[in-house]
Amino acid sequence: MTSEQIRQYLAFYQDLGFKTLYRRPTVAPAADVQDHKEIASPRMKPATPPPPAPEQPALAGALPSLAPAGDTLAKIREDIGDCTRCRLHEGRHSIVFGVGNEQARLVFVGEGPGADEDAQGIPFVGRAGQLLTQMINNTAAGEGIPITRDDIYICNVVKCRPPDNRNPEKDEMEICGQFLARQLAAINPRAIVALGGVASKALLNTREGVTRLRGKWSRWRDIPVMVTFHPSYLLRAYSKTAKREAWEDLKMAFHYVYD
Repeated sequence: MTSEQIRQYLAFYQDLGFKTLYRRPTVAPAADVQDHKEIASPRMKPATPPPPAPEQPALAGALPSLAPAGDTLAKIREDIGDCTRCRLHEGRHSIVFGVGNEQARLVFVGEGPGADEDAQGIPFVGRAGQLLTQMINNTAAGEGIPITRDDIYICNVVKCRPPDNRNPEKDEMEICGQFLARQLAAINPRAIVALGGVASKALLNTREGVTRLRGKWSRWRDIPVMVTFHPSYLLRAYSKTAKREAWEDLKMAFHYVYD
């Protein structure tokens, strides 16, 4: 085993929150992750390199499997199967895996499916999803960036709807987290947008709120992460400031990725 393969193993488990590993006879190599170079926008200040990922505490539970070599979204969906790994399967109608361009340069990560998403099996199709579509399409058009929602990949931290749209619990996020990590590694986007507190906590392993995290770059592995408000929060909030800040966050992410 080469030192690079060992580094990839350790990076994968660190992303899932584990600090202690036990050697097994046979383990598949993690998917390669390409380096991402900063590209400065002619209309914006050069992007500040995101800081190194913080050290993450160990999570309870069994060690998840490493991503197989040549992992694909189709393989990940097959491995999820008719999932009964946590209690969320008890009330779900559909597993909501993800939607969009599988070679996307930008991935949006939300919290979990709502009622509309559970019914259709597609993330962000309800009121919050309609607002997200407008935010993506209108921001890109306003900045002269020729993309729409179809050019982006969108998924959630958990793939089944939590009862009464409550926040996912820690063990539910841990179980689904292995599949989210594989999705992001398989797509290998240039950047990730984390929508709301659940997504930011899952990706960055932080207790910081969205207000303190937004507007600056963080990292998941080697991939820059921009945290912003969840569209459902923008629908509830009466503050025009939050909406303006969300659009500013998207502009920063779009220029970083597409300029």
